[in-house]
Amino acid sequence: MGKTKNTKFKRPPFSPDGLAATPVKQAVEEESEDEDCPAAELLDKLQSPSADVREYACASISRVVQQSQTIPGFLQRDAVRKIGPLLLDRSLAVRETAAGALRNLSACGGPEVCEDMVRQDVLTSLSALLRECCAGFDLTSSPAMKGQKHKVEDVANEAVNLLWNLCESSSTAVSVFNKSGLLDVLLHCLQRHPQNMELAISAAHCLHTVTEENSELVRSVNAGVFGILDNILSSTHTSMEYTLLRTLAAGSLWNLKSSLSSAQQSQTLAALAATLSRSLILDAGALIPELWHAEAVRLSKETTSATESDHTDERPAEMEEDVRDEKMNGRKPNGQMSKTKSDISDLLPRDRLELREAKALLSAQQTSLEIIVNMCCSDEPSDDEWEEMSSSDESEMCADGMSDTNSSLFSPLCLSAELHTILLNHSIPQQVLKKAEFPSAVALELCSKNPFWKCLLKKMHRVQCRALTCLHNILSSMDTESLGGASGLQAVALHLSSLVFSSAEVLKDEEFLEAVTSALRSLLQIMATKNIPQCMSPHQLMSFCEVATSCELVSVRVNALAILGITGSSLAKEKNTEDTLRLIGNALLNVATKDTNLVVCGEALDALFDVFADGDEAEKAGKNINLLSSLKALQPGFRAKLRKEGKGKYSPDQLCVLDNIRINLKRFVGYLENLQKK
Repeated sequence: MGKTKNTKFKRPPFSPDGLAATPVKQAVEEESEDEDCPAAELLDKLQSPSADVREYACASISRVVQQSQTIPGFLQRDAVRKIGPLLLDRSLAVRETAAGALRNLSACGGPEVCEDMVRQDVLTSLSALLRECCAGFDLTSSPAMKGQKHKVEDVANEAVNLLWNLCESSSTAVSVFNKSGLLDVLLHCLQRHPQNMELAISAAHCLHTVTEENSELVRSVNAGVFGILDNILSSTHTSMEYTLLRTLAAGSLWNLKSSLSSAQQSQTLAALAATLSRSLILDAGALIPELWHAEAVRLSKETTSATESDHTDERPAEMEEDVRDEKMNGRKPNGQMSKTKSDISDLLPRDRLELREAKALLSAQQTSLEIIVNMCCSDEPSDDEWEEMSSSDESEMCADGMSDTNSSLFSPLCLSAELHTILLNHSIPQQVLKKAEFPSAVALELCSKNPFWKCLLKKMHRVQCRALTCLHNILSSMDTESLGGASGLQAVALHLSSLVFSSAEVLKDEEFLEAVTSALRSLLQIMATKNIPQCMSPHQLMSFCEVATSCELVSVRVNALAILGITGSSLAKEKNTEDTLRLIGNALLNVATKDTNLVVCGEALDALFDVFADGDEAEKAGKNINLLSSLKALQPGFRAKLRKEGKGKYSPDQLCVLDNIRINLKRFVGYLENLQKK
């Protein structure tokens, strides 16, 4: 034990528009008896001969289904089959709001609803809609058609987001995507970036999703696909939205790289690294406050201008009341749906230009880090890429490979020499280190003050979380100097340990705790290998591990115990460390004796073997805490629990490692007995 496998980032099935994919399994009876459920009335309005009524019904459904408790009522009443045909309605406005309703239904309903939508064949209508939209892009431009073409692109944007949601959550949807030849449709939308960046980014997100682990699609791509993506990568626009577009194109290229020749792959990797570096080098901690202040100044000027114009507005009071009433119902005075009121699938208002830029920046950096995480991983490691599974001994019972991603019983995979060099040449490790220290206090404070900008708080923390996961993956492959030397590594280790105590919310965020403890574990292992002194005081170390070992997530507890083992084995080689070793030993014994999870107990025992294997200080500390008698006492219980619970509760790979620890425990007890006889 004592080793970890690099984490590969898997995006959760959340919707592109930022709405959480909430499960919708609820008691059917509850919803069917709810007299306030608006589903029946709104679904009836979908059959209206009036396009305005159909549009209103779709827009209302979009809003209502954001309350996940209402979704079962719509599904019971066959909402998907009733809304689906409206994707091809004769009215473009109805098409747009129908796509928005299905988009929100898929987003708020989660994977289960997405699978159900695919089973009900919504992709047939959606595919036809997307193809019609793409044909509409190519119509000969004329002054009369300009507004209409923009409307077509609005419809396409909703449709692409719906497609993205479905493919994110449903492997069946991806299969249909492949068979329907929708790649060309996405590329067509992607190429609209000079005219409609919103549509292009939605298409880029969807393409990044459908190309991931999609061997069938990879086999079908041609030089034209790579030409489109390379063209985006070579763009020189400096806006944050273009930064996001380039990053997503880079992610798709990475997913499709296996269809390139070796020479092309080398060139592509260099272009990818350059793109990711351009994204990560941007200082979001400084740019977000700048954008925040720019928006405040712009909105203040617009408010002043509007106030001045109000003094000359001589519309009758009756007309004001009419306009206000129509706006409250989501309608403009001319009878069309108001974009800001009815297009509720938009995450951000369109007039929040600076906020959209800030959001695009954070999305670009998050995606860049996720790509680097996956670049540092191998799906099919060869036999010689694995280190020994136990730092103490080898078990003949163990298989060659490990597969359980939650047990942290793996060895890091090394980057190829070429990829290692490319990442170094573009200063990727240093940029990842900086993002691990993100977000800045100033950016957090400003965003927390504004209800619109509060949505960026989670995004900033997510960037940091991805950076920590990325740091964990690249540490074993980078030389000390590229990571800032001994002093730089010590400073990062102190920062990482302090993050656990940064706020009460952190202790509830299991993903963040796993990322920060994994990164710190890898960092301390590198420092121990390079004989760089550990930097945490005994109090800091024990406080950190006390918090981490109380976490419900097994991987966090395992990381904390490994950190104790790494630190203790380093201290055992130094003088006057008996007191600290005694603290570490007692903490490890306590976990090994009391934790209900055998993987955690095994990691605690493995750490004890490392800490007390050698050295005068370790020998004195071991006697002081009665290590031998304690291990003898827990030995029968560990064996019995392994026999009783093993096969039903743990994977074969975990059992293999646990049996290895059982053997090592017996040998270590023998070793301590021999020491005592001397």
